[in-house]
Amino acid sequence: MIAWMQKHNKYLVITIWIATIAFIGAGFVGWGTYQYGSKAGAIARVGDVTISQEKFNFTYQNLYRQYAEMFKGNFDDAKAKKMGLDKEAYRRLVSQAMLLNLAQQYGVIVSDDELAEAIAHLPAFQTNGRFDKRVYETFLEARRIKAKTFESILREDLTIEKLMALLNQNAVPFEKSVVAAALSVSDKIRYQVLNPEKIDVEPTEADLKKLWESEKEKFMTPRHYTLALLWTDTSDINASEADLKTFYRKNSFDYTDAQGKELGFDKARARVERDYRIKKGKKKALLDYIAFKKGKKQPTETKNLPVGDKTLPAKLWKEIETTSPGDLIKPRPVGDRYVTVRIEKTTAPRPMSFDEAKEKVAAQWKAQAAEKAIAREAKTLLKTPQKLAKESSWIGLTKPVTLPPLTPVESQQFVQKLFTSGKKEGMIDLSGKKVLYSIVQQKFSDKEDNLTEMLVGRTADRIKKGEFEGSLLKTLYSKYPVKSFVKGF
Repeated sequence: MIAWMQKHNKYLVITIWIATIAFIGAGFVGWGTYQYGSKAGAIARVGDVTISQEKFNFTYQNLYRQYAEMFKGNFDDAKAKKMGLDKEAYRRLVSQAMLLNLAQQYGVIVSDDELAEAIAHLPAFQTNGRFDKRVYETFLEARRIKAKTFESILREDLTIEKLMALLNQNAVPFEKSVVAAALSVSDKIRYQVLNPEKIDVEPTEADLKKLWESEKEKFMTPRHYTLALLWTDTSDINASEADLKTFYRKNSFDYTDAQGKELGFDKARARVERDYRIKKGKKKALLDYIAFKKGKKQPTETKNLPVGDKTLPAKLWKEIETTSPGDLIKPRPVGDRYVTVRIEKTTAPRPMSFDEAKEKVAAQWKAQAAEKAIAREAKTLLKTPQKLAKESSWIGLTKPVTLPPLTPVESQQFVQKLFTSGKKEGMIDLSGKKVLYSIVQQKFSDKEDNLTEMLVGRTADRIKKGEFEGSLLKTLYSKYPVKSFVKGF
């Protein structure tokens, strides 16, 4: 491991790139998986830089954990697939690869000494403020990742950090003055919130049939699978307190709260016990699988399920969709037990009859009708904007504000869009809600109105950095060709 951290270097000061910090704090195993072929294979090549399967998994799992925390644990593989999390991970890696090509071109490197300092400086690997090799090795073992792989990923992150530090420049005085002027503007507005969900429109049977006839191809039954399921229970596996504590110490990185803080044994105990039994029950499940395969055991049950049914996890459905009828899928954990699956037959999607599709057709009709009603009402109201229902106090980009009935978060999103719209009046979309507005008055705020030199400087630097990095990546995308080795990206 880099010559045992370059002979125990103690004086370590370096800023680690945000993705790596997230990776350390969040944990690696169990937070979303996405596989494309061989673990060691490449999924793409950008210029002279190869994007490995391992780096893709690393990035995907980081994003998965961030969204799991954002949604307070109410996040799974199905939601990740729906929002295109794999494509987001791929896009990030392509952008990183562009920057790594540029770093190679200009000879920007990270030495072994710098890499050793970075690892040793991470709080996750320290005991009493000093690097602890045992903690580091335990971390790698728990993540099932080799030191060489982890250090390669971190070296690339540090290379990008060093490159951007060399390229980025802080805002100059003129740029700060422009930002200060923009930040000091305050508006007083009249506004009205229109919510499509509160518009009550009911379709006739004729309305629904007309929509169904015109868009039949959109209303299909899901693919169904007839599955023979053999369940293997793990609840009878004994777990002593000592066994659980030993298991917890080896895997403590996996037990964190919504903020990524590691949980103590007592708080994580229920999860530890479940995971321990799942691990110990794998041998029993494999024996059941072999007996099932040889015909010595019969399935616990046979079910006909649509794709994505909650009986089985999304990860297992991915396997089912790529498995042929008659084949078996080896035991997979589902909750606190294992299931072995045999595909009996598949039923292809077919167009729904009107009666089958009626509920979905009605939902689509109502959504479309509500949007049209909102558009008509907005057009009428904006003819006399002075009659909009509510008037705000002075609002600005630097002041927290709540505009009822919007939530504080929605209010802040509205203000940000308002100050970038460039229009005196109009309509702003907030995740379905439509906010009509008209600017009544405008002024430059007084100096004491939360506008400090530090705030102006940071904002100007952030804007300049964002614009520079966006332009840089646009240039690099035209310079370095991208060759993807997997479909769907």
